[in-house]
Amino acid sequence: MGFSIGVDIGGTKIAAVITDQSGNVHYRNQVESVGDDKEEMFNQVVLCVEELLEASNISIDNIDGMGVGVPGKVDRDKGIAVFQNNLPWRNFPLVERLAEHFPIENIEIDNDVYMAAFAEWQLSEVNEKDTFVYVTVSTGISCSIIHNGDFLRGDGFAGEIGLFPVISRTSKEGVNNLEKAASGPAIQQLAREQLSNSRLTTQDFFLLYEKKEKQAEQLMKEIAESIAHGVYSIICLLDPHKIVFGGGVVNNNPHLLELVKESVKDYVIPEQQEAVTRMQVSQLKEDSGVVGAGLKGMKNLHDLS
Repeated sequence: MGFSIGVDIGGTKIAAVITDQSGNVHYRNQVESVGDDKEEMFNQVVLCVEELLEASNISIDNIDGMGVGVPGKVDRDKGIAVFQNNLPWRNFPLVERLAEHFPIENIEIDNDVYMAAFAEWQLSEVNEKDTFVYVTVSTGISCSIIHNGDFLRGDGFAGEIGLFPVISRTSKEGVNNLEKAASGPAIQQLAREQLSNSRLTTQDFFLLYEKKEKQAEQLMKEIAESIAHGVYSIICLLDPHKIVFGGGVVNNNPHLLELVKESVKDYVIPEQQEAVTRMQVSQLKEDSGVVGAGLKGMKNLHDLS
């Protein structure tokens, strides 16, 4: 059985796992990120992987590859973390530096959303020629598209659905971009303003919704409508065979997707009704990014471009 290391690097934490070709996690480790210094941040990544290997009973000689997911823009061919808004790296040669520490022949780097999409695609059992979309609703909102067995990347900025303008009753102008209307931080800010409580967290707001607090219910409806507006653009442009939703906001509150589905029904024409049934929540939840990275490190599994 072959094994791979998957690493998911974020602004608050670094997670690493050892996974097999089926995406099963055998060992895992997690450390905090260091946001101010590029070398300290890199050292934390190395520490996370070293602790993972030390805790496992798998020799590094049995590791076939490593996949690393990072937010923002990456140069996959050169192995460079080009720009990460929440990390202290600018044109950082991440693959080269990792190769200096770990004798692993194949080390792959990609955007973290693409890594998560790869894992969910592997588990979705869609036909390789189908169109598959993974949408993450978390600190930001983005999506990744796999079509005919390859990522659809455009000129490098494809999938930035968070920038898409949506109808928003919470905005004075009536229009906002999706990320400002429905991401985790946006929900928290909107909840604090609408419910007049400056200490509310995003999760506090969802708890109020579950308790059927009227203002929370109304705001939740507006948030779901904004997401539905963005999702409907995906349906109209791509008509995907499956749309999987992940990210912290959805993973922790899967009932949000049901509200989004109800709102999408208000947009679709009869010929598009089936698209609603193709929407589902992530199977891997918070592990999608790190498992996807591990699977991507296995060069012989799939070589999506």
